[in-house]
Amino acid sequence: MDIDKLRALSDPELDQALADAKRDLWQARFELSTRQLKDYSVISRTRRTIARILTVQRERMLATNA
Repeated sequence: MDIDKLRALSDPELDQALADAKRDLWQARFELSTRQLKDYSVISRTRRTIARILTVQRERMLATNA
């Protein structure tokens, strides 16, 4: 998910997206450890998505405090 789409989400939707991404990352790591994962790029893409979500949440927090 790109940053523009994430910025369009509401706070509860961002929280849900973060939970989903973390669950996806856990699942990908589990599949990697059991040698079931075929596309290794899923892990780095999911980590980037998590970082983007956290960035948007941080931006909003700083905007409300300013």
